[in-house]
Amino acid sequence: MWTIYHNPRCSKSRQTLQLLQEHQVEPEIVLYLETPPDKGTLKSLLKKLGIEPRALLRKGEDDYKVLNLKDPALSNDQLIEAMVAHPKLIERPIVVKGEHAVLGRPPENVLELL
Repeated sequence: MWTIYHNPRCSKSRQTLQLLQEHQVEPEIVLYLETPPDKGTLKSLLKKLGIEPRALLRKGEDDYKVLNLKDPALSNDQLIEAMVAHPKLIERPIVVKGEHAVLGRPPENVLELL
């Protein structure tokens, strides 16, 4: 089972989805800005990605600055809660196959899952 956490307005997300489809993969598409992951789902995604929450943050977003998320004193749970409350802070796209996941930046990263 394949899943892509997708933002159709993002060129990298569109390119990643296209690359999957070129390899005959039709993933379940989660429009995460419309249906944000909850805390448990986000923790699961981070585990599958093998990264810490800070590495999944989009640091160029206004919310990142307004919420002062660069503060090193913030806990992983606080960062996850910020991403749940403000899903545009989540780096995209995330592609999941079973117990493994990659960020589609660059889109070719998804080839690791094929």
